Amino acid sequence: MYSPNALKAEITRAGKTQKDVALDLGISENTFSKKINSGSFGLDEANKIIELLHIHNPGAVFFGEE
Repeated sequence: MYSPNALKAEITRAGKTQKDVALDLGISENTFSKKINSGSFGLDEANKIIELLHIHNPGAVFFGEE
């Protein structure tokens, strides 16, 4: 199960803000916030987030894996 809190924690860990990530994705901060809350990221967006934030265990963020 997708974890918005895990994604927010990864953003903080990377020293970025939601606005920073939104700009890197080429979307508005408002749209990014909605996507965080709903988990409605496309595959390309998820891959870019993983790369931007250097997420070592993307399964924990996007699929609730340990």
